[in-house]
Amino acid sequence: MSETANRANWGSKLGFILAASGSAVGLGAIWKFPYVAGKNGGGAFLIAYLVCVFTIGIALLLAEMLIGRTAKKSATTAFRDLKGGLWPWAGRLSVLCIFIILSYYCVVGGWTIAYIFRSITGEALTSDTKALSAAFGSFIANPGQALGYTAAFLGITVAVVMGGVEKGIERMSKVLMPALFLLMLILIARSLTLPDAWDGVKYFITPDFSKLTASMIVDALGLAFFSLSLGGGMIIAYGSYLPQDTKLVGATLWVSSLATLACVLAGLMVLPAVFAFHVDPAAGPGLTFITMPAIFAQMPAGQFFAIAFFFLLLFAALTSSVSILEPIVSFLIDEFGWARKTATIAVAIASFVVGIPAALSFGPLADVQLFGKGPFDLMDYVASNMLMPAGGLFVALFVGWAIWPKIRNELSAEGSAAVLPAFRLVCAVLAPIVIGVIWYHNL
Repeated sequence: MSETANRANWGSKLGFILAASGSAVGLGAIWKFPYVAGKNGGGAFLIAYLVCVFTIGIALLLAEMLIGRTAKKSATTAFRDLKGGLWPWAGRLSVLCIFIILSYYCVVGGWTIAYIFRSITGEALTSDTKALSAAFGSFIANPGQALGYTAAFLGITVAVVMGGVEKGIERMSKVLMPALFLLMLILIARSLTLPDAWDGVKYFITPDFSKLTASMIVDALGLAFFSLSLGGGMIIAYGSYLPQDTKLVGATLWVSSLATLACVLAGLMVLPAVFAFHVDPAAGPGLTFITMPAIFAQMPAGQFFAIAFFFLLLFAALTSSVSILEPIVSFLIDEFGWARKTATIAVAIASFVVGIPAALSFGPLADVQLFGKGPFDLMDYVASNMLMPAGGLFVALFVGWAIWPKIRNELSAEGSAAVLPAFRLVCAVLAPIVIGVIWYHNL
């Protein structure tokens, strides 16, 4: 049967939890979290991030799962089926948001492929971080390489999504997510034994509240949304494949805890090395690609670990890119009746075209600035700090007010009535106020 006639389901609760966690544990944790924490002063940012995750973040994660499972549709169709009116525009906004993310995210995914080859040849293995920084800068400035690796990563993502939910997404996540966590623990152990590494640990876990600013809170909220895959319809799409008997409160706790754990582990893996090798913690998007090869160069069997790390980072990146591409494909399937293969290929082509400025923003377009940001940074800022929180705002209002009776009945039916007062307080009052104030400040 077609997917619209017989909607796919996750094969197991574990598969859903690992896939949903994987959408964040990929580049959201290992690539983005360390450099955003680094540029925002470490410890104070970590606390702000954790507060955002375990208040607004966890409530909206549950809200998106509920919308998806209740409607059994992707975001736009779910908003229409559950309430109608202007609400489907909230779903369309989420599709626009994740389309922008996919367009620049695949650029970073391409970097992981390149560093697999650089690890195999040994080119990336040196403890000279200045040389690593220069090599990374030269690589991302090369338009042919930047576009070629972006296309390669996008092609792999397409192959997984075309495989469907259980055979493609779930099967990949079950194997690769545990392997990535294990390798991260090994690398943390090595990172902490480097000279001056504990300075990095102190920087990461010791809060300096003098660095707490409005822009830091905006970044913390944006990263919380990014790391939990909120505000873009990704969790709504994943939730639409959940069986009705899944306990969503428990699943929410597992997904948010694993995603947050991955971010903290990534910080402990990268930031101690940053201080050991005297790299600027605010070095930006290339931070992981500069510090990790320096660690491998000083490890026994370092080349093996380098190859394994970048392979697993590639697969972790794929769990994220798949979760980004899937809701857009699901939107085309649910709204227009497209076949999965046709929708996937069409989105991939459009995403590559839109992502060209992001891929070239470190090379030929390096001097192009809009609102003080290059194409890559601007796309990231608009999607992560503006559109994702806006999407979260609409989800909160939708669940807390527009369809609350349905949501109350859903949670009561699964035996989770005890969380209803706090859950509604966050969705109906706290989240809209906080997101609205921060978003307004951001404008």
